[in-house]
Amino acid sequence: MNEALPHQHVVFIVAMAVAGLAAFFDWRRGEIPNWLTYGALALGPVLHIVRMLVAKEAVNAALTEGGFSLLGALVCALVPAMLYRQGAIGGGDLKLLAGLGALLQTMMGIEAEMYGFFAAALVAPAVLAYQGKLISTLKNALAIFANLFTPKAKQRPVEESALSWFRLGPALFFGVAFTAYLHW
Repeated sequence: MNEALPHQHVVFIVAMAVAGLAAFFDWRRGEIPNWLTYGALALGPVLHIVRMLVAKEAVNAALTEGGFSLLGALVCALVPAMLYRQGAIGGGDLKLLAGLGALLQTMMGIEAEMYGFFAAALVAPAVLAYQGKLISTLKNALAIFANLFTPKAKQRPVEESALSWFRLGPALFFGVAFTAYLHW
């Protein structure tokens, strides 16, 4: 374990617990509860400050770690916020990614997010094909992407009823677990 990151295993365990609960709720109910996402967002800075103080590091170093936690939440929410604005992901996914960014901080938060999106990109086509929604989803995704570069007056409308939803929680759990495995 890296000496510069005391008690990092505790952070991984907490992040995997949060992602695991989110995956369970997302899979079963299709939504991730606010108490979990906002709780992770609030717990992240506190956890990092406490882990540094328990390791007998200076208060300044502990507060810096708390600041990095807040930065991780912000950075990990940037791309998901754009996806949310376009209607590509739900609000629970956005808040979960921000909370995981607060727990894992910037670099590992982005890494977990990336692995989670990769896992979703690999699994989603199979799930959508099984549901008979793959072709319509690809057409809608192409229209949404084209709308990003098209003037407002010429954008092709995409009806909300035509959108397909994919439960991102389990894929994000995989991303967090894989990141923890790589850095443990």
